[in-house]
Amino acid sequence: MSGSTTHKGFGDAELAQFERDGYVIARGLTSAAAVARMREVALAHLVEPRLPIEYETDTQYPGAPASLDVPGGRTVRRLLQAHARDAVFREWALSPLLSARLVQLLGPRVELSQAHHNCIMTKHPAYSSVTGWHRDIRYWSFERPELVSVWLALGEEHRRNGCLLLLPGSHRLEFRPGQLDTTQFLRTDLDENQMLLRTQMAAELHAGDVLFFHCRLFHAAGHNQTAETKLSVVHTYHAAGNRPLAGTRSAALPDVPLLDGCT
Repeated sequence: MSGSTTHKGFGDAELAQFERDGYVIARGLTSAAAVARMREVALAHLVEPRLPIEYETDTQYPGAPASLDVPGGRTVRRLLQAHARDAVFREWALSPLLSARLVQLLGPRVELSQAHHNCIMTKHPAYSSVTGWHRDIRYWSFERPELVSVWLALGEEHRRNGCLLLLPGSHRLEFRPGQLDTTQFLRTDLDENQMLLRTQMAAELHAGDVLFFHCRLFHAAGHNQTAETKLSVVHTYHAAGNRPLAGTRSAALPDVPLLDGCT
């Protein structure tokens, strides 16, 4: 799975950026051959299609089809359970390339969550939805809000095809209830949120680039305005000592330990 970057992990400047901004991008982290193989499998599973799947209509986000029975209703948003879906995604999710960096961010013992992300994220040209400003931790139930998601681009990602937009440093901020709506999305209609929203940056990626971001970092994404489906592989990790709360969705599937990153 090696790209042009070694297994040695992040440098001091990259670690400082993650601490300050809540994200860091590792350029060219995996090889073109590995990206091509993951892309091939993902596209095949979209054509079949291979369950389990989340459809755009399931999200009820702006721009998503209203039901499965309308035009675009069967547009796939996520191919779920990537770790169990194919060995190529399993190899990537547990690779030394990732574990070497995740132990720097989370501690010496890291686990993959099978209950959250663990998917191939798709964004189709005609029926992709808009995702508002949110933090992933709103969906998750752990002892501590300290998880890291890893987003691998399987192709070009930019504003026109709906790349992730980030609010740097927002993982360190506290918000009063009125700044968020009832579903915990950041309200864009409030004057007090405008200064933060003006800090947004686009996480533009090339195939093989990897975005690491904190579970409290606010992020959003727009429509895909191009003619090609955008594909990304996304997994989420936590320290082994940071347990999912019993009886919640976060504890619905067993976590998978990573190697220590030193191999």
